[in-house]
Amino acid sequence: MKNNLYISVMALAALTIFASCGNDQKTAVATKGAAISVTTSTVTQNSNDPFLTVSGKVEAARSANISTRMMGYVDKIYVQVGEKVTNGQLLLSVNNADVSAKLAQVNAGIAEATAAYTNAEKDYNRFTALFKENSASQKELDDVTAHYTMAKARLESAKQMKNEVNAQMGYANIRAPFSGVVTNKFINTGDMANPGMPLLEVEAPGTYQVLAMVPESEISEVKNDTHVTVLIKSLEKIVKGTVTEVSTSSKNTGGQYMVKVVLEKTDIPMLSGMYATVQFPVSKKASKAAVMVPIDVLVKNGSLTGIYTVSESNTALLRWLRLGRTLGDKVEVLSGLAHDEEYIVSSEGKLYNGAKLAIQ
Repeated sequence: MKNNLYISVMALAALTIFASCGNDQKTAVATKGAAISVTTSTVTQNSNDPFLTVSGKVEAARSANISTRMMGYVDKIYVQVGEKVTNGQLLLSVNNADVSAKLAQVNAGIAEATAAYTNAEKDYNRFTALFKENSASQKELDDVTAHYTMAKARLESAKQMKNEVNAQMGYANIRAPFSGVVTNKFINTGDMANPGMPLLEVEAPGTYQVLAMVPESEISEVKNDTHVTVLIKSLEKIVKGTVTEVSTSSKNTGGQYMVKVVLEKTDIPMLSGMYATVQFPVSKKASKAAVMVPIDVLVKNGSLTGIYTVSESNTALLRWLRLGRTLGDKVEVLSGLAHDEEYIVSSEGKLYNGAKLAIQ
């Protein structure tokens, strides 16, 4: 009995020592990872501007995505991106071998129909004269008249078919719809062009507009013909503009309403795609200053958007956010981040939850 008790005590002691060693090993592994060197910043708030201010992008007031209504391989592209073009200038040609063959058939059909019509017209004129002289019966004249009418209809049908083929030939040779600048190219020589597929984009410079997104809490205050002030962020220039369109639906714009602002003509060298800030002469309803963070520090995971922050234990902590409007290169944080919190701007290694940080 004593021997059995001694063995049990020794076994229990051995298990305790083993478990203790295992915990020490786990702790060593958990603390073994080297700290990741990071750069941080503090959450800022935008100024308490009493006026409604939203962000948007500059685009040409007149632009067109050029496509074709026929399928075929692109033979040649005659223009380059950035090149100026004039109204009616040939931009691109699509292989039209099938249409050319159809045009030859139509021309042959027109020649045949013309010959039949000419012969039927002669018969009609002759039998009309004979009928007036009582040398032909009414039945003969009716038959000749019907033959003449059908020949005339066949000739007209052949001509209309040629008009259709000529229209298809026009779709094979793509021309500029107006004078402007080629701003984008969506296809290369040798690629297959499909009906309705954008091939080139042409913009008419000189008149620009800004498409801005207004939150639902403020959209009721924005009206057509309102004069606004627009800041072109990259140029740090201010341009005057006028509201021309106010959307009444946010179904396809993420809960915000699109407002179109046409800019006054100016010598400022603005370009399509530049960020702009539009200030409306109406008082904003929200009195709380917005929490803003740079767009390029956000982390995407499917439909979720987050940001790495610094925890109290000096480790990385991923926080999921709910975002609002975009102002230039910054975005508004509606929830998930508070004022004066510290977030990670850049790191020298891959971040993950719980990673040790060495803040520079």
